[in-house]
Amino acid sequence: MKTLSKLTVIAAVLLLASCKQNPAETPEHKVMVADHTEMETSHETMAKEHATMKDDHQEMVDAHKAIENDSLHLVTEKNHTSLLAKHENLISAHQALIAKHAELETKHAAGEITLEQMTAEHEAMKEAHNAMEKEHQSMAAEHQRITEEDQKMIKEDQEKAKEEETDKSE
Repeated sequence: MKTLSKLTVIAAVLLLASCKQNPAETPEHKVMVADHTEMETSHETMAKEHATMKDDHQEMVDAHKAIENDSLHLVTEKNHTSLLAKHENLISAHQALIAKHAELETKHAAGEITLEQMTAEHEAMKEAHNAMEKEHQSMAAEHQRITEEDQKMIKEDQEKAKEEETDKSE
């Protein structure tokens, strides 16, 4: 009878231990992993757009070399340089957020934090990510505006130079 009681207690303990769900298998954790993948994809897009902005900036600087003493173009370059620096900071902050999110996933999967803690931190990170995406969109629109404005000024300068050349030849 004593053996049967011990076996029953051992079986009950094993049953309870085996019923404990792996934190990485919870639906909430799986959503967090999917959101993390989405964050990484968003970050890749931001980084590509940043590289394009840098390329556009270099083209702008190169185009301005042909224009002498044009303070408007220099102001445009300065504005664009400032925007690039802000965007670089945003990219860095977003990369740090992704690393922090990956750490959250690891901690939750290892059972180091509770589901409630994970959910609260994940929601805060998701809000930060959404704010960063919105800020990125604003910066991308500003970049587009600056680029279009600069291209318009360059075109006007070229037309003005052609007119002056035509006037000289007449």
